[in-house]
Amino acid sequence: MAGVLRWLVAAMGVACVAIGLFHLGWGIDSVPGEGAAGATVDSRERFYNAVFLGYGLAWLWAARQRPVPATAVRWLAGILLLGGVGRVLSMAVHGQPHWFQVVLTATEFVLPVIYFLLANADERHPATTPRQ
Repeated sequence: MAGVLRWLVAAMGVACVAIGLFHLGWGIDSVPGEGAAGATVDSRERFYNAVFLGYGLAWLWAARQRPVPATAVRWLAGILLLGGVGRVLSMAVHGQPHWFQVVLTATEFVLPVIYFLLANADERHPATTPRQ
């Protein structure tokens, strides 16, 4: 399971960096239905995605540690879950968004559970336990 955790953490980092770069570069044109939102929303989109890119770099940092730190995985997964909660709040206030946003919401609830379950896998693995 340690290898699965390491792969998932690295994949999440790469995905978040790629998504952050894409949205940072394209702004509101990268979001379905946002093309007419204007300069304020575009500015916010680009700013938040610079932060999302940094979030991806934090996942990549965790993937490169030996062992993968369970505390970092839990925190990063918790942030993803919090993002899913934010989307649900948005749906409650403003209604259903573009279908792809609904898919992302489901992903933001499923992936954290997987990360929470696997968080300790590398620290428990004898080959990656730090020597004393």
